[in-house]
Amino acid sequence: MVAKKHTLVPSDYVHLHNHTQYSLLDGLTKIPPLMEHVKESGMEAIAITDHGTMSGAIEFYKEANSKDIKPIIGMEAYVAARGLSDKDPSKDKQYYHVILLAMNHEGYQNLMALSTIANLEGFYYKPRIDHELLEKHNQGIICLSGCASGEVGNALRQGQYDQAMQIAEWYKNA
Repeated sequence: MVAKKHTLVPSDYVHLHNHTQYSLLDGLTKIPPLMEHVKESGMEAIAITDHGTMSGAIEFYKEANSKDIKPIIGMEAYVAARGLSDKDPSKDKQYYHVILLAMNHEGYQNLMALSTIANLEGFYYKPRIDHELLEKHNQGIICLSGCASGEVGNALRQGQYDQAMQIAEWYKNA
């Protein structure tokens, strides 16, 4: 049996890691021009994953819908190396990145809860969450390993393949 070849088209691709002007000191992209680019490029969906905030979610959602683009609401969260309440300057300045995407309304509500708790209770240099909090508010959320500053990426950079596998397995189970 011969496998069919599939030619990729722009609608096959979805950017799942994007920072806008709501990612302070990181993102410059304004949402309306981003939606214009997505539409002109032939893509049908895009995610917003600003650092530690969901401040642009409503503008993003409305603008995407007005252009007939599927909005994927997310956030690049900061994960505390230890726990949410740990704030020891010698141990807790380190944090990891993780991409969280809402796959449904429950996921959106959980992202709002995570963002709120991160900013009100977990803030230490950055609005942080931890593994316990993520386990509690995991329903309806898709988790991506993030950039090289994620837990998996960090372990791999340090040559700790087994640890990277354990972390990836934890996220998969959570």
